[in-house]
Amino acid sequence: MDTYHHTFFEMLGSWSFGNYFKQEAIAWSWDLLTNVYALPADRLYVTYFGGDDSMGVPADEEARDLWLRFLPPDRVLPFGKKDNFWEMGDTGPCGPCSEIHYDRVGGTEGGRDAAKLVNADDPDVLEIWNLVFIQYNREAAGEGAGEEGGGGLRLLPSQHVDTGMGLERLVSVLQNKKSNYDSDAFMPLFAAIEKEVGCRPYAGKLGKEDVGLVDTAYRVVADHARTLTFAIADGALPSNEGRGYVLRRVLRRAVRYGKQMLGARPGFFARLVPCVVREFGQFYPELKEKEGWIQEVIEGEEKGFGEMLERGIKYFGEEVVEGLKKEGGKVVSAEKAFFMYDTLGFPVDLTRLMALEEGLEVDVEGFGEEMEKAKQRSRDAALRAKAGGEGGGRPLVLRVDETAWLQAAGIQATEDEGKYVWEEGKEGKVVALFTHEGFKEEVGGEREGQGKGMVGVVLDSTSFYAEAGGQVADTGRLVVGGRERGVEMEVLDVQVFAGYVLHICRLVEGGREGGAAAAKIKVGEKVACHVDYERRRRVAPNHTMTHVLNFALREVLGDQVAQRGSLVNDEKLRFDFSHGGAMAVEEMEKVEAIVRGVIEKKLPVTSQVVGLEAAKGINGLRAVFGEVYPDPVRVIAVGEEVETLLASPEKEAWAKLSVEFCGGTHVRNTEEAQSFVLVEETAVAKGVRRVTGVTGEAAQAAIEAGAALSAQVKAAEEGPKGVELEGKVVELRQALDGVLLSASLKPRLRKRIDDLGKKAAAERKAAAQAGIDQALSRVKGAIEEAKSQSFLVLELAVGLDSKAVKRLVETSKNLAPGLAVLVVSREDDGKALAFAHVPPEKAGHLPADKWVAATLAVVGGRGGGKAELAQGQAKDVAADQVQGSVKAAQAFASEALAKSLA
Repeated sequence: MDTYHHTFFEMLGSWSFGNYFKQEAIAWSWDLLTNVYALPADRLYVTYFGGDDSMGVPADEEARDLWLRFLPPDRVLPFGKKDNFWEMGDTGPCGPCSEIHYDRVGGTEGGRDAAKLVNADDPDVLEIWNLVFIQYNREAAGEGAGEEGGGGLRLLPSQHVDTGMGLERLVSVLQNKKSNYDSDAFMPLFAAIEKEVGCRPYAGKLGKEDVGLVDTAYRVVADHARTLTFAIADGALPSNEGRGYVLRRVLRRAVRYGKQMLGARPGFFARLVPCVVREFGQFYPELKEKEGWIQEVIEGEEKGFGEMLERGIKYFGEEVVEGLKKEGGKVVSAEKAFFMYDTLGFPVDLTRLMALEEGLEVDVEGFGEEMEKAKQRSRDAALRAKAGGEGGGRPLVLRVDETAWLQAAGIQATEDEGKYVWEEGKEGKVVALFTHEGFKEEVGGEREGQGKGMVGVVLDSTSFYAEAGGQVADTGRLVVGGRERGVEMEVLDVQVFAGYVLHICRLVEGGREGGAAAAKIKVGEKVACHVDYERRRRVAPNHTMTHVLNFALREVLGDQVAQRGSLVNDEKLRFDFSHGGAMAVEEMEKVEAIVRGVIEKKLPVTSQVVGLEAAKGINGLRAVFGEVYPDPVRVIAVGEEVETLLASPEKEAWAKLSVEFCGGTHVRNTEEAQSFVLVEETAVAKGVRRVTGVTGEAAQAAIEAGAALSAQVKAAEEGPKGVELEGKVVELRQALDGVLLSASLKPRLRKRIDDLGKKAAAERKAAAQAGIDQALSRVKGAIEEAKSQSFLVLELAVGLDSKAVKRLVETSKNLAPGLAVLVVSREDDGKALAFAHVPPEKAGHLPADKWVAATLAVVGGRGGGKAELAQGQAKDVAADQVQGSVKAAQAFASEALAKSLA
């Protein structure tokens, strides 16, 4: 890690859209740097585009000559396309740029010539400002003047300027610091790290001087704390995919350096967030608003990473490093690096860092191959299962080689606008047939006709919707050859690859030319698309209500809610979103009410394809963070015409509508959804929640089931008592767990049923206490009558538990210490209990444990304990059998005590 690059930095920018160009931009930048900021002119170097023959673009002599008004020729330097030609992508605006570099050493060492160090990654000669002159447009391949790098370049009718200067680099220069990290931009964070961790202060050491990498750790932790704080505030979250995985790697790298190099305690990284917020919150108020959320996300990530980090460090040290030392090797194998990633969850960039610290390398190329193999195995398994290729053939998926073959064959991408037209059969021509064995000109015959064959059919045009944006694909039929042949293919799935729509079909029997043998399909044949529109009518309401649900969640939970995924099919809709914790019952009720309200208002649902920038200008429009949208893009609006939104895009009222980018199929009016019920709310990952909803008949059924169960609960609250109520509570709990209900109603009903259970338990307890009181009264009376006797056997008709029986024995022990007492009680479920207490002076002749054993033996029970106190039980004892136990107890005691007197 150097001292002038960051994972997060602040860019000072200026723009001109046709108002001024090179002359003004160069003159003003020189004036700002030398007169306003007072930088020494003899330390400044500039670069310009030196031309590129392959692009057909000459050197930017205009920029060169403008700079020569301020600097000598030996400090105005030409560079090639890599350093001095800016492009936003394969197509679009582009142009030459002019960079301004500053020599930190300069005149302090006799006016040295640093020209050779410009663009040489020298930390003392760094770029501080880039002036981009946007004067061309990169056309698509085959258009314009040149073909290198995509298409040709055309001059723009209006020319623009876009400049960018790194704030951290500028501050280090103005404060005459050798490193960005030595400036005021980082000192507050370093102080916070020192206080939190308790290590030595930051000393700015580099390379070998940085023993133990303490200062490197300071820089990593500080830089990454800024990155994560801003990214999470903007709606990004650490995850296992895409941009989210980049954030996760950044966070884990910081935690690893903090724990391993600085000795930081668990949770230290999250505790640095308040410092970042203090430093930037005045200029970025969203940091203050979301400080708690940012800390919560980072805390969860830190906690999950802690154990994995220890395992990874241990494995790397004991298995990898020690193994290479024994072998004399210097390269960590791709297999071991992938094992650490795949099995231990250890990011490969951390493995590379630890390897570098040990003087080792990692086989990164091999790791990438292992990663791709694993991904491909996963994709192939899923697609093979989906497409019926479990037998070992290749999955029905068009990879790069297959789409390249189609393109080379001159086959155009599928025209699929028909997916937005309902109930109109569309005819398409078969342009390719793809099987588990590859492309074929003809598929069919007896084997396929038996229903065993699967084939991927590419059409030149289709009315089927291919799976995308969380919405499942259409299903239906492709009919070959019309009435004359009548061969049908069952469409099981539809996927799109590089613009080619692949209909994954099962070829079935049909045709008038001989049954199974006639069930064939050839490239070039016409087919009629028969979409299962009944199924789509169940899918479309779920998709539209997913949009409305997204709007409702933001209305109730706040603008920090960001979509993290979705699934829309004919049974339900599922929506994942960023949120710190479980939704409260009241919040779920509000969300559900908003969605139902939109349905009840019977609002129109409109769509229009418009320019991306124009669409982004609509107030309240919601887009998925990190998603790349096409230009133009399709906009779906609920409650207003898209054209009306575009006419006055900043109108405040639009923020109260559901407006999103979407390529899916939708209803025309919200009333088609009939109703909506939010049936589940649960966690997916730290900081990500998932809600599931239903519309149409499923929603109506859930509402009716909720009303019916609510009525049953109310009847139970007003009706039975005691044992009957306990039975009713069991029934209600089973009914609640087995029915689809509103996620907000379910916990309310569960609480009412739990309260009924408590009521029944309290009634049972009261009844039991009454039985105990009755039994105590009887025991006391019996003891009074038996004081002259040597033992007492007492049968209690009231059912008692073991604690109650023991209490009775203790009572008898206190009332008549010298009396041996045995109590027998039978509960309603047929379980018989026996407790015995024998005074010490009689225990030798009448052991309590043997007394209880003899009592229960006649009913198949057992007992145990000591000579003075014992207990036991028997199951399935009939009421008329208890008297036999009582007689056995009396006989055993009489005989035992008689022997003691003999």
